[in-house]
Amino acid sequence: MNTRKTQLQAFDRLLTIMDELRAQCPWDKKQTMQSLRHLTIEETYELGDAILDDDLNEVKKELGDLLLHIVFYAKIGSETNDFDMGDVCNEICEKLIHRHPHIYSDAVVADEEEVKQNWEKLKLKEGKKSVLEGVPKSLPALVKASRIQDKVKGVGFDWEEPHQVWDKVQEELQELQEEVKVGDQDKMEAEFGDVLFSMINYARFLNINPEDALERTNKKFIKRFQYLENKAGELGKPLMEMTLAEMDVFWDEAKKL
Repeated sequence: MNTRKTQLQAFDRLLTIMDELRAQCPWDKKQTMQSLRHLTIEETYELGDAILDDDLNEVKKELGDLLLHIVFYAKIGSETNDFDMGDVCNEICEKLIHRHPHIYSDAVVADEEEVKQNWEKLKLKEGKKSVLEGVPKSLPALVKASRIQDKVKGVGFDWEEPHQVWDKVQEELQELQEEVKVGDQDKMEAEFGDVLFSMINYARFLNINPEDALERTNKKFIKRFQYLENKAGELGKPLMEMTLAEMDVFWDEAKKL
């Protein structure tokens, strides 16, 4: 692996290239924080895909793409004299030191859970009015629900036992079924949201990341459905002309594979 010296040299090389691109490349010169935002989100998801696929070579590449965006934002910030890469690094260093008093001060913690609780308490002392302020508004709903539950757990607002959470899931399912019978679309949607929120909470108690679990199922479904499509293609028969019973034969084959 690279030494600290060569790592710093590589980072300096990236900063230099960013300076050159910003000065000379027509596309790079036009970019703003707003124009880069959606690209950064895309890169983050691509990194997430590589992690889920356990493709470490791809993880390395996607980390580079994401690091480029961080450097890009810092470069734009330096052009308006608001901040530069040094400010970005120092800011996160100070935050890490402040929020890890068990490492950089005389605080004592018993375990990981206490570290997380202290983290949330320190954030409130820093001036945040709510522990939920740190949850981005633009997060996908499933991820946001998971983060909300993690945040409130950090200040002690949580169930005590998994069976209590499962009971809550059952309660929400019953309420959903009652609204389905009534047929009120708005109330059905509200109750369905409660079911999902409860299931995400239950996943947390089982140490399951709901986003990863759902994406795993997505990948599994895609693989099986594409097997079905390939088999239909071999028969020269469009899926739309196949019966569900015919499709199920290949679906069951795909499950066995």
